[in-house]
Amino acid sequence: MTLNNVSNKAPIIVWFRRDLRLTDNPALHAAVQTSRPLILVYIQETDSGRENGAAKNVWLHHSLSSLSNDIKARGGTLILRSGQASNVLDDLIKVSGAKSVYWNRRYTEAGRDIDARLKSDFKARGLDVQSFNANLLTEPWDIKTKTGGFYKVFTPYWRAVRAQVKVKDILPTPNKLMGSPMSSLELSDLKLRPQALSWGQDIMQSWQAGEDNARVRLQEFLDNAVEDYDEQRNIPANESGTSKLSPYLAHGEISPRQVWHMAQDSGKNVDKFLSEIGWREFSYVLLYHVPKLATENFKSDFDAFEWDIDELALARWQCGQTGYPFVDAGMRELWQTGWQHNRVRMVCASFLIKHLLQDWRMGEAWYWDTLLEADPASNAASWQWVAGSGADASPYFRIFNPFSQGEKFDPEGEYVRKYVPELAKLPKKYIHRPWEAPANILEYAGVTLGQTYPKPIVDHKMARERALAAYKATRN
Repeated sequence: MTLNNVSNKAPIIVWFRRDLRLTDNPALHAAVQTSRPLILVYIQETDSGRENGAAKNVWLHHSLSSLSNDIKARGGTLILRSGQASNVLDDLIKVSGAKSVYWNRRYTEAGRDIDARLKSDFKARGLDVQSFNANLLTEPWDIKTKTGGFYKVFTPYWRAVRAQVKVKDILPTPNKLMGSPMSSLELSDLKLRPQALSWGQDIMQSWQAGEDNARVRLQEFLDNAVEDYDEQRNIPANESGTSKLSPYLAHGEISPRQVWHMAQDSGKNVDKFLSEIGWREFSYVLLYHVPKLATENFKSDFDAFEWDIDELALARWQCGQTGYPFVDAGMRELWQTGWQHNRVRMVCASFLIKHLLQDWRMGEAWYWDTLLEADPASNAASWQWVAGSGADASPYFRIFNPFSQGEKFDPEGEYVRKYVPELAKLPKKYIHRPWEAPANILEYAGVTLGQTYPKPIVDHKMARERALAAYKATRN
């Protein structure tokens, strides 16, 4: 059905999902171009597969508040509903007389299945249904290998993207968003800020959600740190060394196209920075073609790996009580801020998988719950990369040394001192290896190993040898 066959007075439902912005929003833009009344809705779905983690819901609360204010400033209203998407949309169609439903695509298996059923049902009922690509530079099925398959190695994939794809221009922000009022829940009715978690109200202290803040953060990064990104992104104590755009991208408060064009227009060397956008794209290729990326090994050889499931070890890792300062600092940063530095992510993930022999899925689940940006593609693909079980993965036998990584990338101990304050008085020589400090230095620093700070949960050399032996056993 074309728009010519649709009443020019019937409203269009624009369904917001992970695209909580007005600028460069293809579904919204297409609806605005019709000059018809708009019904702008966000649905807290009860049947869309894996639920958001607790931290992501906290961000979502603030993001919806920001979006609602932006829409209100343009004369519209963001309608909030909860329930099965089919029931909510049916009700909106019945009450409003809407003849069209527009949305931007999603790529999880459950989300795709729901959207396919809805599209088929609505079209059979004579409704105009349109979906758009809003959150990727290119669709996961667009870039193919010479044999017609999907890429499983990042470098040739990204080379093909750069050669084949011309990134579309940024769509403008609508000036007016007029529509008929509809009943709506209050934002508080969605209960996105859990009262039971101590960080539920405080985790956003160092963040500002919303698309305006996303653009400000990106512009500040491009103005200052982007040209040193290749080196500075490895220094966790340098808080401005990375863009920290991931939560904004995860909620669709800024689009990859906006990032791409703003970076290119900066006139600076942005290739390394843009390759990180490429990794996000690559992760979605993997998720689309391997829907169970968060629960099943990409490489089936790893199905034979024998994990040493230990709930106490997992809990000590989660709480930042492993006795390895660089790891503990990272896990505490994650809990306190909802974010974790990329270098530290690799070290912490490697430690859980290889030093403690815990299943990578346990780590993926913890990050899903505690990351403000928890992304179904990037989270799963990254954990499998560290485990060695994923596509283009780091080999399993690459085992990060947690104290030498700290000494290399946190040489003054600034990062550790910030998040592990009980070690703050230790000199940098011992800040990453407190177990090697002489008794008098430990006493001066107020550190009693096993009391004020834990002894190492596992010996590094032994853990490394055990991990390699476990991996070797899967190859026999």
